[in-house]
Amino acid sequence: MDDRHSDWFVPITSVHRGLGLSLVRSFPYPLAGSPDLRSPARYLLWLAARQKATLAAGIALGSVWMASQAVMPFVLGRAIDDGVIGQDGRALLGWTLALLGLMVVQAASDTATHRAGVSSWMQAAFRSVRLVGHKISRTGDALPTALSTGEVVSTAASDAFRLGEVYEVLTRLAGAAAAWVVVTVLIWRTSPVLGVVVLLGVPVCCALLLFVVRPMQARQREQREAAGRMTAVGADTVAGLRVLRGIGGEHIFVDRYRVKSAATRDSGIRVARSLADLEASQVFIAGTFSVVFTWVGASLVLDGDIAPGELVALYGFSIFLVTPIRAAADSVARFIRAHVGARKIIAVLSVDANVSESTTPVPAPRAGSVLVDERSGIVVGPGLLTAVVSREPAESTEALTRLGRFDDRPGGPGAPIVRWGSADLRRVPLADIRRRIVVSEAAPQLFSGPLRRQLDPHGRHDDAAVLAALEAASALDILDGLDGGLAHEVTERGRGFSGGQRQRLVLARAYLTEAETLVLVEPTSAVDAHTEQRIASRLAGVRARDGLTTVIVTASPLMLRTMDRVVFLEDGRVSAQGSHRDLMADSAAYRDVVIRSE
Repeated sequence: MDDRHSDWFVPITSVHRGLGLSLVRSFPYPLAGSPDLRSPARYLLWLAARQKATLAAGIALGSVWMASQAVMPFVLGRAIDDGVIGQDGRALLGWTLALLGLMVVQAASDTATHRAGVSSWMQAAFRSVRLVGHKISRTGDALPTALSTGEVVSTAASDAFRLGEVYEVLTRLAGAAAAWVVVTVLIWRTSPVLGVVVLLGVPVCCALLLFVVRPMQARQREQREAAGRMTAVGADTVAGLRVLRGIGGEHIFVDRYRVKSAATRDSGIRVARSLADLEASQVFIAGTFSVVFTWVGASLVLDGDIAPGELVALYGFSIFLVTPIRAAADSVARFIRAHVGARKIIAVLSVDANVSESTTPVPAPRAGSVLVDERSGIVVGPGLLTAVVSREPAESTEALTRLGRFDDRPGGPGAPIVRWGSADLRRVPLADIRRRIVVSEAAPQLFSGPLRRQLDPHGRHDDAAVLAALEAASALDILDGLDGGLAHEVTERGRGFSGGQRQRLVLARAYLTEAETLVLVEPTSAVDAHTEQRIASRLAGVRARDGLTTVIVTASPLMLRTMDRVVFLEDGRVSAQGSHRDLMADSAAYRDVVIRSE
């Protein structure tokens, strides 16, 4: 793939073998280095390291925000003792101004903390989304084989943003910790006994909440997995809705979706119960601590150990100390969600592509080099129209997709390889292969956007060339039915077109690649016989006149009659080859396959 376009365009080879998701070029947060996928916690730390400045600013601002709140009861108590009870107007004015100043600082730092926290949240979320998108565009068949489409969609759409929450709440948690320290110091100055109560009581209260949080973690993981399964069923249903309606089978998928939806609902209810338990525990534990703290403080007043203004300050502290407890509980709950989300993202990012760059690359061969698949015995001669026919179509498809190098895994010393000229195809740089060998599979994929960009993504051709490709693919009639012509806005996945129309548009797109070797898998399976005849008769004029090589998987007699050479496979190996006429006369097995396809 050309690196200049790698952030926004997935070429035909990836489109037809991937999930059909493209990247967005405008992500504002760059990727730096490989993510740490050893554990969810390490991945979260890796993300934090990418946004150190924003996190540090958020933590500092959050500490100022919470500390300014923590000091306010102390200032209010001093105003009462020095100004009101002591009848000192100057002191009262000074403490009042200090209180107003703290209010201004609190308001400003609150706003700044929120901005920094949301920025940290978005940076982490969008970096994760970009990593997932990057993985989707480069793993081909490996990702949908390992994970369902719904699971991947949920990871990008939900888990990444839940994961980002932990960085937003971290600013408040740091501020709460700073405020706890400030309050402890201030209370210690008034009463060492109460200082010990605060120093030890707040951490104990936070620890007690873990007994409620632990079962919630398991329930949230269960709910997330149920939601992924439900999304997968929904995606499958939507993708096949037209076919399902045609055969009257949509009720089967609706029932499956209903069952998965009910399971997701039930798991969500269990999570909601855990959240309710957590909220109730927060109120109970924090309230109990506040009552104990206030009772000890009131006892000290009755004993004459502290002044009335100090009691007011202590009462304010008792109310404020609920904040660190609740912040700790909220942080733990969000970290659990982030931990679950990070685990799901790691599952996506840990899927290895079926192909990778060789550590010992060799130069791509010169133009016109022969392609040889040693496993099947297929030899693709330069400049020819070659058809591959098999009793089992999957055998033909598997053999020809090897020519496009979509799976490096089968191999090892002595294993059959694909040779391109004298080079082992596995050692040729992928960029050269993708530029010179294009595989267009049977399932056509289109994205949303102008039709011209669908047909010529790199913008290398003028309208005349695009129209010529449409003519060769017998697709000009499609253009005639569109109000905007080439500027027509294609809907997602090209749903506005029929299957045959999408297939012809994708064929025109394949022609416009002008690839040295073009592999077409069942390019006319969804069109009628008249259209197929036109495509077959024009194919040689598009490709052979320029000396380009074309290989087609097909058993259609209309296509086979126009081929320079036909290769017949049995049990995955070449059993016969020659012209269509010769094979019809000499090979009973070939004749049987072709007749069945008519």
